[in-house]
Amino acid sequence: MTSEARAMPPAQRTLPAMLQRQAERFGGRPLLRMAGREWAHGDAAQAAAVRAGALAKAGVVRGDRIAVMCGNRIEFLEAFLGAGWMGASVVPINTASMGPQIEYFLANSEAKLLVIEASFLERLATADLGRTALCEVWVVGAVGPVAWQAPVGVHVVPYPQGAEAVPPAPVQPGDPLAILYTSGTTGPAKGVICPHAQYFWWGVNSAEVLGVGQDDVLCTTLPLFHINALNTFAQAALTGAEVVFESRFSASGFWPSMRANGATVVYLLGAMVPILLAQPEGEGERNHRVRIGLGPGVPAAAGQAFRARTSVALLEGYGSTETNFAIATAPDSPRGGVMGWLRQGFDARVADEDDAELPPGEAGELLLRADEPYAFASGYFNMPEKTVEAWRNLWFHTGDRVVRDTDGAFRFIDRIKDAIRRRGENISSFEVEQVLLSHPGVASCAVYPVRSELAEDEVMAALVMREGVHVDPAELARFCESRLPYFAVPRYIDLLPDLPRTENGKVQKFKLRERGVGAQTWDVRPARS
Repeated sequence: MTSEARAMPPAQRTLPAMLQRQAERFGGRPLLRMAGREWAHGDAAQAAAVRAGALAKAGVVRGDRIAVMCGNRIEFLEAFLGAGWMGASVVPINTASMGPQIEYFLANSEAKLLVIEASFLERLATADLGRTALCEVWVVGAVGPVAWQAPVGVHVVPYPQGAEAVPPAPVQPGDPLAILYTSGTTGPAKGVICPHAQYFWWGVNSAEVLGVGQDDVLCTTLPLFHINALNTFAQAALTGAEVVFESRFSASGFWPSMRANGATVVYLLGAMVPILLAQPEGEGERNHRVRIGLGPGVPAAAGQAFRARTSVALLEGYGSTETNFAIATAPDSPRGGVMGWLRQGFDARVADEDDAELPPGEAGELLLRADEPYAFASGYFNMPEKTVEAWRNLWFHTGDRVVRDTDGAFRFIDRIKDAIRRRGENISSFEVEQVLLSHPGVASCAVYPVRSELAEDEVMAALVMREGVHVDPAELARFCESRLPYFAVPRYIDLLPDLPRTENGKVQKFKLRERGVGAQTWDVRPARS
């Protein structure tokens, strides 16, 4: 089935064309189950056309951006499909974002309309919406009139339930479909411009890697504001499969949910697998229909233990928001412990600091490019300098240090960029540092990753306080909790007399990482136990 999708003409690699094709080919076959709602494949195009009509009635036109901040519920998908149908772009916002981050996403993307779940409205109180282009807010799940007092010029209404369907816009494969924000490593978060054809190729490549067919039931607990879950919908749309979106990940509820949904394909992030393995063994881990899973970033030993306990093989791979599923393993790969091998349609290079290719066995930065037009992102929204830097010399620079072995397999070594990955979320150290520096008692700080027991990172902060000021680390953690997503709040805090610096004053974070967690380090977990 995916080979047929791969052969689709370039002009048909758009979301409207995908939805029309699936309606014609798969019609009444089950497509979607989410939060008590169900769609057949033929319903998706109609839902997109109706939501596009509601957006047009609100003044949204082709080329505009609309932001969406809600959990895994049908309204998110309607907004995404409706925007793509009419030629607008969606800006998904992480539901853990607080006021300052929401304000930044809205202002940077110049979003005209915001779809937001009612439970998140209060977070807008600390966002200066006057600095944004926002004109209208749709509140999802509101009961009766919306009580929130919006700024002058912003119209707030409950999420519209119906509208007149509109025909699809003549969108092109290179037109923007979404702007997905990924953490900045030396500055603010960057909005990745994802064109229609990139979304198409995400679906094609992922479905091929996993062998998705019409009889599969794809089930994910991952949030729709990430490319992983959005990509899962594309896999189902292209193959005639069914997809189930759960509201959240639960270690104790994972296998009962997979059994109840009849899942055959599952999607996990690195930290999820050790968490599942920490649960007591039980028959429920083996009494299921799951045949395969996608598990990027899962430690090799954890993947082996998971397969032994559950009979489910987890495939590794590499693909960032800016790229595509370019590197992957397969069920019959000759060995594990690697990211995988290069896939059809992509080129890769392990390069030195001057982008010169390095020989097998030597570590360098992973550079990627695609054969097909618009299979990668188009750049960073409103950040031309960052775009040129990342795509220089016609290669996308991933910022990841890897090794290519003599058999062609790629092994991940570490990240070159100063980024932190915790609980499947990318965290900007710059963003956390800016929040800490806004505390009146903090003179200087550095935020960096330290290893956790779950195979990912924990956030650690080294702080130098202002002269004569003493602040309890627990107070600093509480200060961060009201200003940062929960996953970005530092777990460890060190209070130091000074930070290690170079001759020109730059903080030497590598020395702090090497120093790690010490006897005097404050740990949020014991403090709350």
